[in-house]
Amino acid sequence: MPDPDLRIYDTLAVAARAIADQIVQISERAVGTRGRFTIALSGGETPRILYRLLATEEYAARIDFTTWQVFFGDERCVPPDSEDSNYHMARLAFLDQVPIPLSNIHRMHGEIEPELAAKAYEDLLRDFFTRRGEKRSRFDLALLGMGAEGHTASLFHGSPALTVTDRWVLAPYVEPLGAHRLTLTAEALNAARRVFFMVGGTAKAEALVRALKPPTSPEEALPVHAIQPDGEVRWYVDQNAARDLNPPKEPEL
Repeated sequence: MPDPDLRIYDTLAVAARAIADQIVQISERAVGTRGRFTIALSGGETPRILYRLLATEEYAARIDFTTWQVFFGDERCVPPDSEDSNYHMARLAFLDQVPIPLSNIHRMHGEIEPELAAKAYEDLLRDFFTRRGEKRSRFDLALLGMGAEGHTASLFHGSPALTVTDRWVLAPYVEPLGAHRLTLTAEALNAARRVFFMVGGTAKAEALVRALKPPTSPEEALPVHAIQPDGEVRWYVDQNAARDLNPPKEPEL
């Protein structure tokens, strides 16, 4: 197994700028090749700084947002105007600020019955990609984060979404949270052409050390280990998250 493509920056803000610069290039290449750019957004607090940066004039002037097709990696089972909604966060920080056509923004419907919402989103994804000649959910880029216990998207320990191979979206009940979560499965995320992990903060330091090494046994595996796409994988992390790495990687310029 090759060493992870790990990129460490002084702060999460600097890491966000590095990701944003890559998104400019990836988007341009995807549009030139396929006429569109497909991205799966992550939720939580970490990517907010990236979304706000992409909405600035600096980046809006470099990106043709009318070609974007926006999807989501996971969602809480709440209405779209809830403060807990990943869509709500992304909309306020980013989507409302740039000229992405509303028809190109594909949210998960967390306000309806979870199984129905999962089925509806799976149908949407399969229709979108198969009509464009793809047999898999070939996002040009999937943005992901990682929790302190090693989950990513809403893929938690023991979730069927980690191992199922015939579904792209599930709504498993997450016991520690006492709630259902809508999530792309590992199968769907592993079809992405690129996966970028964005990780910040000392609370993630221990999990990051484990995530960057192959597990020695099934019991040692973290949910994030299930993300092994055919395409490119990069980790963009800040110094706080990287504090326990040994030996430390040289910071990216």
